Amino acid sequence: MITSEFANQFAGEWLSAWNSHNLDLILSHYADDFEMISPYIVAITGEPSGTLQGKKAVGQYWATALAKYPGLYFDLRQVLIGVQSVVIYYQGISGMAAETFIFNQEGKVMKSIAHYE
Repeated sequence: MITSEFANQFAGEWLSAWNSHNLDLILSHYADDFEMISPYIVAITGEPSGTLQGKKAVGQYWATALAKYPGLYFDLRQVLIGVQSVVIYYQGISGMAAETFIFNQEGKVMKSIAHYE
């Protein structure tokens, strides 16, 4: 079960990593073989499924996104807690976003699903 302390610490560290634009720090929250699902994957990479697997593929996608949006900044609005998941609701550069993170036994993200307005 995810605790409030774990969820809030993860959210703070995750937002700080993204706001620093430090790709290695961002990727440190994820398992090596994690799965990322996002409508921006379709727009940025052309992958029609909107899904990427593993740190290498997602890291390349995020590197492209960070270069494309140099003013990228996330502002936390709310953290929601599930059994083995956390949802972070935040203001992004183009509006509100919610991202669901599903964690493995080691406390690393094994799947992430992004939602945008």
